[in-house]
Amino acid sequence: MIALIDYGMGNLRSLINAFDYLGHEALITCDPAAIEDAQRVVLPGVGAFGNAMAAIRARNLEKVLDRQANEHRKPILGICLGMQLFAKSSSEHGMHEGLGWIDAEVRRLEVNPPLKIPHVGWNDLQFPEDDWLFDGIRPTEANFYFVHSFHMVCNNPADLLATTDYGGPITAVVRARNLVAAQFHPEKSQDNGLQLIENWVNWTPPC
Repeated sequence: MIALIDYGMGNLRSLINAFDYLGHEALITCDPAAIEDAQRVVLPGVGAFGNAMAAIRARNLEKVLDRQANEHRKPILGICLGMQLFAKSSSEHGMHEGLGWIDAEVRRLEVNPPLKIPHVGWNDLQFPEDDWLFDGIRPTEANFYFVHSFHMVCNNPADLLATTDYGGPITAVVRARNLVAAQFHPEKSQDNGLQLIENWVNWTPPC
């Protein structure tokens, strides 16, 4: 079973529909016991970083999520704001401490006109063509749907897996150990997004 974490700030209905379509059992939950029982975990998110961390802590989810990531080493997928929460900190509306799973900081996008903030819409990815996460996705057709005003800046280049171009390269996908996270919304990215989700479900992290 796949646990889709409900802390009050996620696009859960689209996600559950995507997993149902692919034939994978998924449960929307904020129950620590259900999270412990799950084989995989998805951390979604829409909104502001500080509010999201406050909501996670108010539901007593930080410790159970940390156990899944660092003790049980379960496959965990972060999406959009959920990806940003993997970082050590964010400067969105003041400084906020994140989950700290990825050595990274979240900063506001800085672009020049005519580009606008937030970054909204379809954009191409640049990624390693032989990577398992992108099996079945053609590099020339790798469009995914983005909605964000802040982005992750990785301190360890090895954690950066894919980028997109929006006035310069922006972190689109990070991966470390059992953790995978995407700035875009795979559940809103049609066939490419479904293929990426399917690839993640079929992935076994290294020990």
